[in-house]
Amino acid sequence: MADRKTLLVEIGTAELPPKALRRLMEAFRDGLHGALEEARLAPGAAQAFATPRRLAVRIEGVAERQPDQAVERLGPKVEAAFDEQGAPKPAALGFARSCGVELDALETVETDKGARLRWRGVESGQAAGALIPGCIEGALHRLPIPKRMRWGSGEVVFIRPIHWVVLLLGDQVVDGEILGIPTGRETRGHRFHAPGPLAVENPERYESVLEERGRVLVDFGFRRQRVNRAVTAAAAEAGGQPLADEALLDEVTALVEWPVALHGGFDPAFLHVPSEALISSMRGHQRCFPVTDGDGRLLPTFVAVANIESRAPDEVRRGNERVIRPRLADAEFFWNQDRKTALADRLDGLREMVFHRRLGSLYQRSARIGALARRWAVALGADDGASERAGWLCKCDLLTEMVGEFPELQGVMGGYYARESGEGEAVAAAIAGHYQPAFSGDALPPTPEGLAVAVADRADLLVGIFSADGAPTGDKDPFGLRRAALGLVRCLIEGRRDVDLRELLHAAAEALEEQGMKAAESVEPAVAFCLERLRHYYLEQGVRPEVFDAVAALGGAHPLDFHLRITACHDFHDKEDALALASAHKRITNILRKAGEIGDVSPAEMVTEGEEAERALAAGLQNAWGEAEPAIQRQEYGAALSRLARLRPEVDRFFDEVLVMDEDEAVRNRRLRLLAALRTAFNGVADISRLPVNR
Repeated sequence: MADRKTLLVEIGTAELPPKALRRLMEAFRDGLHGALEEARLAPGAAQAFATPRRLAVRIEGVAERQPDQAVERLGPKVEAAFDEQGAPKPAALGFARSCGVELDALETVETDKGARLRWRGVESGQAAGALIPGCIEGALHRLPIPKRMRWGSGEVVFIRPIHWVVLLLGDQVVDGEILGIPTGRETRGHRFHAPGPLAVENPERYESVLEERGRVLVDFGFRRQRVNRAVTAAAAEAGGQPLADEALLDEVTALVEWPVALHGGFDPAFLHVPSEALISSMRGHQRCFPVTDGDGRLLPTFVAVANIESRAPDEVRRGNERVIRPRLADAEFFWNQDRKTALADRLDGLREMVFHRRLGSLYQRSARIGALARRWAVALGADDGASERAGWLCKCDLLTEMVGEFPELQGVMGGYYARESGEGEAVAAAIAGHYQPAFSGDALPPTPEGLAVAVADRADLLVGIFSADGAPTGDKDPFGLRRAALGLVRCLIEGRRDVDLRELLHAAAEALEEQGMKAAESVEPAVAFCLERLRHYYLEQGVRPEVFDAVAALGGAHPLDFHLRITACHDFHDKEDALALASAHKRITNILRKAGEIGDVSPAEMVTEGEEAERALAAGLQNAWGEAEPAIQRQEYGAALSRLARLRPEVDRFFDEVLVMDEDEAVRNRRLRLLAALRTAFNGVADISRLPVNR
């Protein structure tokens, strides 16, 4: 076996895009590791590093040479290789030459296409040093970079200009070029604290060299922890706590190599502006962490993270305060200007904003949302008038200057402007919350009217885009249909609203049909799309796929009812009788399938006749169904399954003592009807035959 050494590669660049840095780092690690595996260098564990000016990977246990490999090559057919006297033709000589052997090293082998020449030998493995640069370049070319750039007079393209490359296998430099830059062992430290070159003796010393001599924390995860601790400490020093934001923490970590946190302040007079606007300004424009008190109220202070350990930290603090003030002043200006126009007065402006070339303007979409919210308000526990009004106005804040500057405040600012316009709390709260849930784990709209508008918004979006463009494909989902579908079913399930999804989407389609769209035919695909999102929703919660399929097999489209059935089946599967009952149901299903078409039979219609085991099962089924059916109607599915599970002794005895496929047709049909009635009972909650019969 070849000796194994640790590989280190560092690509030094101009400043990399901070929001993409973590994804680039992980993609480079995975891509390089995969390329080395393909090159048969048997790489071990890989660790990724990244700072604003570098991407790096260290991989343990890379083989110094590929293993030798047995090879076999088929050549030309024998009749094409030799003439009638057996003399070799050019085809045979050329094949031997391409294999690097004499003609007599070849052999003849029979194949399904006739006799052919063959060469078998051993191909010596190449040295890792000859393969690694190509593996690195391949991994770099496959990075998820939407737009690459060219610099200087060369033809090399990458996300940013490359300034240096470190490439070590053990303590030796792997000679070569990466994207036109010669390899070496010299890295670069912090741009200001240690700008000169630093030699890396071996891969194991990489982090310590950069930290101790270069003032660079190259490990992204470690640097992120350092930023988090420093921000928390600085906020505490200012008398508060930082407002949690994982995305901002990632971005700030990607902007600094030697993080130093410090707190600053701003004029408390700005606090009359909605806190969400101030927070967006501090986060989005300055990458600062807002600070709140123990009750969650915004304080007139912030925490900034510098990329330098200044000898005059107060000057750095004052500099941040000078920069942040005009940003907050902008937010204050937008707030004051937007309030000069009532929210409802902006409605006509939506006529000029095209939502979709085939679905009309945002005004038409608002009209559909308002009508749909009113129609379903009572079923969703909301006031129909407030729901309709909120549906009409929920997109008006898109025309405000504040949302134009901070798009993430859609809905939130609409709620504020609705209150300022005297729309009433129910309408304002519904507008503010109708985008919720906006992401996995996000809360639902806090009011019934907000829930009604959120449901109407998503239903219109799903049916509309399915009608205009069809379902999203691959990674392309420009209208966020996957998020909308999951948000819709979450509103119905977690909001405990028992609404028929199919009827809801048909109602949304009716409004689109009035605009000339053929929307009705998109309802079933949209329903199936929502149910598929439900599959992911439950799998993430640990529900087995078979349990989901057992409920989905009934074809229901009430998400809340679906949830109650899923919960009952999930709990039922952990009980002792569940496996036996699922196994019996599979057996019943197979028997009925082989027997031909046996329609649904009500358990209440069973006649207690025949053999004793047959009569006992029929009587037991009648009794069980008498208790299970009312439980099913009350949606108490767990109780229904528990009652049916108590039929296990009668079911076991029936299969032990009774021959279903009796020669007497009347007896056979009676017993098949009994099994069909059992199937009906079991399918009252889910298709139990689909449950796994082992744990």
